Amino acid sequence: VQLQASGGGLVQAGGSLRLSCAASGRTFRTYAMGWFRQAPGKEREFVAAISWSGGSTDYADSVKGRFTISRDNAKNTVYLQMNSLKPEDTAVYYCAASGPVSPFDTTVVLTAKRYDYWGQGTLVTVSS
Repeated sequence: VQLQASGGGLVQAGGSLRLSCAASGRTFRTYAMGWFRQAPGKEREFVAAISWSGGSTDYADSVKGRFTISRDNAKNTVYLQMNSLKPEDTAVYYCAASGPVSPFDTTVVLTAKRYDYWGQGTLVTVSS
């Protein structure tokens, strides 16, 4: 699976951005997906995750209520809608794929080490 993230940019605090992650291949629907971010001088951290079907999601406490992860399996794409952005959201955002998973597996994947494929990252800068 090859992943291509896009949608990053410069936005003022309180603004919104939508990140997209396009996946190659016809097996996208068999992968759980996630978003991570890495700010300058900090370790990569979990942001959001979604199960293969989209029926289960989870978020880092720092983004709950502001970010929404979703996916369109017909378009091989996962999204991260980011609202009420804060300067501390500034980071390179990475999408990742974990799997393939069983169709009976409705769980999300929260830890980076369990992801098998990573996109190249897209930079989000939030100005104050």
